[in-house]
Amino acid sequence: MSAYELAVKEEKARWPEGRQFTSHDEAFKKLLQTFFAEFIELFFPEFDKLLDHHHTRFLMQELLVDIVGGEKRTLDLLLETRYLELDAYILIHIEPQSYRENDFHERMFIYFSRLFERHRKEYKLIIPIAVFTADEAKEEKNTLEMGIPQQSILRFEFMKVELRMQPWRQFIDSGNPVAAALLAKMGYTKGEEREIRLAYLRMILRLQGTLDDARMALIMSVADQYFNADPELDKRLLEELKEQYPEEGGALMKLMPVWSRLGYEEGLKEGLEEGLEEGLEKGIEQGIAVGMEKGIEKTALNMLREGMEIPLVAKVTGLSEEQVVKLKKTSPIK
Repeated sequence: MSAYELAVKEEKARWPEGRQFTSHDEAFKKLLQTFFAEFIELFFPEFDKLLDHHHTRFLMQELLVDIVGGEKRTLDLLLETRYLELDAYILIHIEPQSYRENDFHERMFIYFSRLFERHRKEYKLIIPIAVFTADEAKEEKNTLEMGIPQQSILRFEFMKVELRMQPWRQFIDSGNPVAAALLAKMGYTKGEEREIRLAYLRMILRLQGTLDDARMALIMSVADQYFNADPELDKRLLEELKEQYPEEGGALMKLMPVWSRLGYEEGLKEGLEEGLEEGLEKGIEQGIAVGMEKGIEKTALNMLREGMEIPLVAKVTGLSEEQVVKLKKTSPIK
């Protein structure tokens, strides 16, 4: 069993009874691994000033055992980085939490205790961070306290991000890729769906000029998990964006490999066909098809080079897993 399969199995085991299990961990964890500095800058700007991201390194998965409960947990998002004030390395543990769990704060304390027990001589600080992605907009408990009258025995507190509590309008001009990926998970009303989707697409257009295809595909794959996209709405929004930013037409075409599974390919093809001269129509259509196919393969290769799993690459690009495996075998992955 792979490390990822083990993580999914663990997540299923503690998923609330009667609720459908949906694993989104792989893409979300890859997002934080790829854009850790941007994540900290976005949600913890003061903490970000204390870190030297040139020395950030993700560590191997950590298997922790609850001796009393007999449970095993795998920590995927564990990293070391340089803390400027101490001029020393610190340990940061990030725990994504996608559902409500009453004793989650206790679980975070157990994780912290095991990490402290194992690594207290290596690192000056251990920083736990929880990222709550549940649909409910409710403040999550992030402290554990014990004591007697007039005497505190223990106070544990971890840093947290509650996405549903974040006002989405404050993030749309940030230019931060993590903001774009997580925008649809922030707090907005039903009547704001069109507005937030349009804001997201504008963010994607701006990011297109600064990030490679693999990173763009990762951002959009995470965003797609959190927004139930309406292909007809997105088609209208794309037309609106093309009118506002005609020079970005090429950028919209480049994003097509990610969007093709939602039905955009058909709509764009119809629009192109209407504008083609009859005599060149067939040849141009073939050229477009070949170009789009090469673009999809290029995106898939870039994602593989970034270390993304084959199932995720297939889901994002619309290729089958067999096609991705064949592409990986026939093309050099360095």
